Amino acid sequence: APMRALASYTIFISAINRLVGQVFSWLSLGIVLVCFTVVVERYLFSTSQIWMQDLYVWLSGAMFMALSAYALMRDEHVRVDIFYRRVSNRQKAWHDLFGVLTCLLPFCLLVWTYALPYVQRAWRLHEGSPNTGGMPGFYILKTFILVFVVLTALQGLAMLCRSILTLAGRDTLLPAHLRYQTHDHAHQEAA
Repeated sequence: APMRALASYTIFISAINRLVGQVFSWLSLGIVLVCFTVVVERYLFSTSQIWMQDLYVWLSGAMFMALSAYALMRDEHVRVDIFYRRVSNRQKAWHDLFGVLTCLLPFCLLVWTYALPYVQRAWRLHEGSPNTGGMPGFYILKTFILVFVVLTALQGLAMLCRSILTLAGRDTLLPAHLRYQTHDHAHQEAA
């Protein structure tokens, strides 16, 4: 029963991050369209809307922070792949277990600790853009720092569960796309 609970948690959190990833990846289209509009306004009409410049920067920031856990779930984050891709699934599980416990979760705790008062202050002040004529609601963008931390920490815990399941020989409780894969197989699936 405990192993099934770990598998259920991993599947549930991964599904949340997959949904967030699919929704927020559409921001890239919005970013391109807003940036294109800003460039056309500037170079064809010699005008500029500060709030539109804010908008594409803010959309980029929100997208990056929301998609970080999705990238972590898909194993598309930065790591020293030259070592990781050549090891067995058990060794990958040990690497992830160590990395999540010593780096990822402490990092998330540290960011949460420092970001929470920063975001709370922004909400109290209903902080707007630091640029004159910029967008209101900068406090909403700052909230994405906390979204980033929560989604990333939850996905880190899902990675921890996947590692435990793999080390216990129970990773078959997970769907194939959430199990450790050999390097070549993972890239074939992504293609």
